[in-house]
Amino acid sequence: MYILGINAYHADASAAIVCDGKLVAAAEEERFNRIKHCAGFPYQAVKYCLETAGIKPEELTHIAVARDTRANLDKKLLYALKIPQMALRRLAPQGKFAGIKEDVAKALDVDAATLTAEVTRVEHHKAHLASSFYVSGFEDAALLSVDGLGDFASTMWGVGRGTNMTIDGSIAFPHSLGFFYTAITQYLGFPRYGDEFKVMGLASYGQPEFQDEFAKIVLLEDSKGKPRFQLGLDYFIHHKVGSDITWEEGIPVIGKLFSDHLEKRLGAAREASAPVEQRHFNIAASLQSRLEDSVMALLNRLYERHGVRRVCLAGGVAYNCVANGKIFDRTPFEQVYVQAAAGDAGLAIGSAFYVQHQVLGQPRDFVMEHAYWGPEFSSEKIGVALGRIQDLGFRISEFADETIAAETAKRIAEGKIVGWYQGRLEFGPRALGNRSIVVDPRRAEMKDILNSRVKHRESFRPFAPSILEDRVGEYFERSHPSPFMLMAYSVKPEKRSVIPAPTHVDGTGRLQTVNRRQNERYWQLITEFDRLTGVPVVLNTSFNDNEPVVCKPEEAIDCFQRTKMDVLAIGNFLVEKAD
Repeated sequence: MYILGINAYHADASAAIVCDGKLVAAAEEERFNRIKHCAGFPYQAVKYCLETAGIKPEELTHIAVARDTRANLDKKLLYALKIPQMALRRLAPQGKFAGIKEDVAKALDVDAATLTAEVTRVEHHKAHLASSFYVSGFEDAALLSVDGLGDFASTMWGVGRGTNMTIDGSIAFPHSLGFFYTAITQYLGFPRYGDEFKVMGLASYGQPEFQDEFAKIVLLEDSKGKPRFQLGLDYFIHHKVGSDITWEEGIPVIGKLFSDHLEKRLGAAREASAPVEQRHFNIAASLQSRLEDSVMALLNRLYERHGVRRVCLAGGVAYNCVANGKIFDRTPFEQVYVQAAAGDAGLAIGSAFYVQHQVLGQPRDFVMEHAYWGPEFSSEKIGVALGRIQDLGFRISEFADETIAAETAKRIAEGKIVGWYQGRLEFGPRALGNRSIVVDPRRAEMKDILNSRVKHRESFRPFAPSILEDRVGEYFERSHPSPFMLMAYSVKPEKRSVIPAPTHVDGTGRLQTVNRRQNERYWQLITEFDRLTGVPVVLNTSFNDNEPVVCKPEEAIDCFQRTKMDVLAIGNFLVEKAD
């Protein structure tokens, strides 16, 4: 049984393939076409998935698409009458879904008539929930999906048991915690699609001075014990003009969401080029605090309904690692699972596993323990790519499998900035040790050096510590595994001076836990760094420079050349710039 899952005509277009119940490959289209958060159809990702699975197009048994136009149809029709222009925007991509087989055939360069696979539409949030629960390894768990908007809903919750998910309820447009966060992100002068994570970092520099006002922006209510929230719609305009989002080919664009009333209450919006002032820090802190209160209220009501101490999260809001890290303190949940591509890219995985288990009732025997589902390139291809620069004055050395990690760890301990390019590309937004830039966490100046010299981004943005899984309790107040860098825990006070570079201003770290089973070579690198320094931690950030994470060897080499990285560890090769 071969199931191709697709997230198409939506941001973070992606594809995944599940073969006999196991994930074999998954990738975002942006990694191939180099357009960040690319919308449209994932032609190259679909092709990659089938090539990696080693199957022919006619062998596909199912195509699962994360969009169901019938979901919330009554609410859609109501708003179509209120906002005709919104209806027109929403109708545009629907015709494309009718031709989904034709697009798959185009990606695979075959006649659509050869595709005999059955096409199944999966509602957006059901695909989100499936993307987490069915790969979590939990036999039963509470389920929560929270994002901006998908199939006219922003939130959905329920419980998963075995191969079945039961949906308890949902919250429909226009009420959305995702839109709430995006609106304030825009107000703070970060207008691009996907900028919310910047504001999450910004929030740590402020105090929730405006929490009383934010309690009016998001209203929490207890409706017969059910999870519930509402937006104070005076602060927004999307319920009047519709969700002005462009899902055409290329970069997604989202229109303005906040109203003039918000500016009357909080002051004029910040221009993107204007300085960030303390007022902006405090508004970001108030935003983050209200989001956390809202998510915790949802989770606590969900626990009361089901009494299960495990929870699976999905949707774009599940990327909020600061909120995720507080679940253990503010709810009864003892185990939390969030898979690496919790946002819309993960819909490809979710739709495929929804068909596998919810529709077909097939037993579960797969756990997503790592994120390495993308392309991998051989030593021969790496060697060919390096041949382009062998006469440009770089020192290029080749090492054995047993020594490349130790040699790289030496450079990191010496204070070098290292591009680390190994194995299969990660699925999801985080670089998790295969397409990473790695430096010494003991050097406080590394944060500013990376932001200014390599990443060319805002100075307030933090970096992540990658730590050996069995040593987490030595450095952090929590030890629950975080293999996908989706939890932020407090660094123990006595360790903050030991690893100052990835410790954020609020004393937390968005950590990645690493064990040998999940990624042996990255584990070896950190182990060797620990042997040299006594610190089982490295600072990890994504291997890119204001672009999607590098995919091909040539992209890694180009990024290494144009930034001020010192060393490139690519496969078994070390490339070093002159001192």
